[in-house]
Amino acid sequence: MARKKQYNEEEVIKKAMGLFWRNGYEATSVRMLEKEMGINQFSIYSSFKNKQGVFLESIKFYKTEINTIKEKLKNSNNGITGIKQYFYDFLEFSKEGNLRKGCLVTNSVNEIKDEDEPEVMLELKKFANEIRDLFVSNLKQDDQLENTFIEKQADYLMNTLLGLSIASKVFNKTQLENIIEVTFTNM
Repeated sequence: MARKKQYNEEEVIKKAMGLFWRNGYEATSVRMLEKEMGINQFSIYSSFKNKQGVFLESIKFYKTEINTIKEKLKNSNNGITGIKQYFYDFLEFSKEGNLRKGCLVTNSVNEIKDEDEPEVMLELKKFANEIRDLFVSNLKQDDQLENTFIEKQADYLMNTLLGLSIASKVFNKTQLENIIEVTFTNM
């Protein structure tokens, strides 16, 4: 007979997500996960198979957490203005008190090698492309933009968002707002 879990899976994954977000995938050990999640190694392996399994569940949870601002962008009919608001919303979302953590996905992409963790990289790339697709949808609301230019502009905005994520860990609020304002000045 299978043992009943003595923990709430969503709660432990939320804790794991926070740990990965603060420390990165590579620097987070199973021992650290055990301590942060409040469950033993056997339970981690039983429920999630390995550290990668915990991380993949953490990415799924991250997607649900960021869904509020993604939905706001998805439902926006303000074109470029909606995208600009997403950048500001993202900065607020990625804050924990005074700590700016950047984006869990961006942080992870910067440290994980595709050949070492192909399943993880696939999930991270899917997430990034979901955001890019939302940028494309919002840019298409502007009748004055050509489709070929829209694709290029969406790529540029993704690059800027990835850079903003990293910059948010280093720069102050004014500097980050300057990046957003300059990005959208000529659009």
